Amino acid sequence: MRTAFIYSGDFLKYRFNEEHPFDPLRLHLTYDLLMQSGLLRDEELVSPRSASTAELEAVHAQGYIDAVIRASRGENHEDFAQYDLGTEDIPIFKDMHPAAALAVGGTLTAAELVMEGRARHAVNIAGGLHHAQKSKASGFCIYNDAAVAIAYLRDKYDARVLYLDIDAHHGDGVQNIFYDDPNVLVISIHESGHYLFPGTGDIYEQGSDEGYGYTINLPMEPYTQDGSFVSLFEAVVVPHVHAFSPDIIISQNGCDGHHLDPLTHLSLTTKGYLQIFHLIHDLAEQLCEGKLVALGGGGYNTWQVVPRVWALLWGQLVGEKLDGPLPEGWIKKWQDISGSVLPRFYCDDPDLVPQIPRRKEIEEKNQIVANRIMRQSVLLL
Repeated sequence: MRTAFIYSGDFLKYRFNEEHPFDPLRLHLTYDLLMQSGLLRDEELVSPRSASTAELEAVHAQGYIDAVIRASRGENHEDFAQYDLGTEDIPIFKDMHPAAALAVGGTLTAAELVMEGRARHAVNIAGGLHHAQKSKASGFCIYNDAAVAIAYLRDKYDARVLYLDIDAHHGDGVQNIFYDDPNVLVISIHESGHYLFPGTGDIYEQGSDEGYGYTINLPMEPYTQDGSFVSLFEAVVVPHVHAFSPDIIISQNGCDGHHLDPLTHLSLTTKGYLQIFHLIHDLAEQLCEGKLVALGGGGYNTWQVVPRVWALLWGQLVGEKLDGPLPEGWIKKWQDISGSVLPRFYCDDPDLVPQIPRRKEIEEKNQIVANRIMRQSVLLL
């Protein structure tokens, strides 16, 4: 198949509680939108497997995994705090280990399909849990599926891996795990850590030892809009990816940079996301025979943003242009449940794009950041 969609209803079991902003319903809404639109066919659906403990241990400490398993069983231990389990961000819930291991397994399934030539691209919207660290949970993320998949690709296929993260939050977990590895290029374009969790991702974070220069961060100013975000992606990300020449790309496609997202301060629209998805897809086609694993990530406007943006991602990968109305059946099915007015079209109304009074100043500051990154680049020497 050209593109595989990894999905299971069990993905919805990764749920902290009813009040938590990380709502797995967004996964089902996206899946249902694609099915009702006719964009997703049964033959493109692939069930995920669960990641084994050994696969998790490739990037996570055994003591941490054991703690998640014990918490998952309802045990109560004082040592959970050292792993940041049981916090406001990471509340403990029943069966959290199998739920998190399935999300990781979804990304491993996607990576296997792509590397073995059974799919040109593969999508796991339950993945993109990029904050989880070696020995602790962080930022709604229990296990780091992208990092586990990268370690798997390095070990089994000796692949050079590009990890490309467009989430509004810095991809700190993946960065930290591969900070000294020159065979993994980690690029994160995100809202500046001066204003947003996790507070990292500055341009001076470039890797260490043999991996120096193989970590690239583009911290954007709050209220950055499409034009600045896309132009810096083209000017900085594209030449570095060409210089690295990966065997496979893993992209984290968090859509919490949208201007309607309640937890961040970027001002992107569906137009900007479409442009970025096209650029990522094009890089995969040009450099690694299409080998692309596309993950989900952040996105906290469950009803109005996430399903549309990830539908646009899928549309890009299967060659379908989505610029018309959403299926009436989908709107009718979810309208009363949503408690809000659902959008009528896949793409944002350009008349509703927010007007940013400091737009020129923001663009100038972002350009200064880009210029500094290019001057200090190791890969482009």
